[in-house]
Amino acid sequence: MAKAAAKSANLPDNFEQGLAELEALIAQMEAGGQALDASLLAFSRGTELLRFCESKLSAAEQQVRLLEGGELKSMPKMGAE
Repeated sequence: MAKAAAKSANLPDNFEQGLAELEALIAQMEAGGQALDASLLAFSRGTELLRFCESKLSAAEQQVRLLEGGELKSMPKMGAE
């Protein structure tokens, strides 16, 4: 139980923060130069952030489905009348 609480304490407050941290990790990893242990930790954190962001997107999609009466509709293109 303490492990789950500690893990959730490390999660971002919202999707935007999670995505920003994930993008920063990706940039660091792509730049290279990290030690193997640091790369593995970054990869692990990135996986955790990816799951967090995916769950937030899934929850948002579910809310949209509820608002749309169970049917996910296409968004109109911007600038179209």
